[in-house]
Amino acid sequence: MRFDKIRSYAKINISLGVLKKLKTKHHKIESLVSLIDLYDQIHIKKIKGNGHKILFDGEFSNGINKKNTVSNLIQILDQKKLLNNEKYLIKIRKNIPLKSGLGGGSMNAASILKYLIKKNNIKLKRNDIFKISSKIGSDTILGLNKSSIISKELRIKYAKLKSPLHLIIIKPDFGCSTKDIYSKVKNFSRTKLKLKSKKFLSLKFLSKLTNDLENPAFQKYPKLKNIKLFVEKLDNVLFTRMSGSGSSIVLYLATKNNAKKAQKILKKKYKNYWCILSKTI
Repeated sequence: MRFDKIRSYAKINISLGVLKKLKTKHHKIESLVSLIDLYDQIHIKKIKGNGHKILFDGEFSNGINKKNTVSNLIQILDQKKLLNNEKYLIKIRKNIPLKSGLGGGSMNAASILKYLIKKNNIKLKRNDIFKISSKIGSDTILGLNKSSIISKELRIKYAKLKSPLHLIIIKPDFGCSTKDIYSKVKNFSRTKLKLKSKKFLSLKFLSKLTNDLENPAFQKYPKLKNIKLFVEKLDNVLFTRMSGSGSSIVLYLATKNNAKKAQKILKKKYKNYWCILSKTI
């Protein structure tokens, strides 16, 4: 049997507001997000045998535990008897860095869940899908639903842009723990996003947004703050922002040519850091 191929796209948080801390000790957040043209490549097929096989390779495959977002997803689906005792071989080429704030693991799980629902004609109610995704990771729902998301913990809006924004994503040689960064949040924001608005978002509006996780991340990792201070001074950069809980810093630019020029400067200054061009999709 041939493999089916899936592209699991990374996400960026153009903004992230922490609205309050919940009784569950999680946080209610509001975020403006976009998918970008960076993706992990997933190959999946049914196999004979007693168990599933989940394999990782690629640039960012090192450090992935045996218990991960994909294995957690498969375990949940098996427990709910949604796979009809069928077993799968899943190979994932990791192009998205770990602990980068780009949602790589969560989006892998979301992409596979979406594939299995369609392939096996699994009947799940919207609320059941949300419950499954919430057990895997906070970003998982982003890969399953591209409309506004409102729940006890999330207020999510996908960015509606007139044209793609060109990006430089730079990540230092360390990652950030989501749990650790959220634990250091002391101040809370008010809601800023109109979730039901279908209007295109202006650059002026986007540039005024913030990521509430930057301050706690910068306090723990001063290198991140120094990167942002440096990139903000580069020519033609519209605005910069950390994605998620870090450690990626994203530069937003209007043209690919401007992005290439800025990337050249960054690669010279930060020779050992991961630094790529991308764009919103």
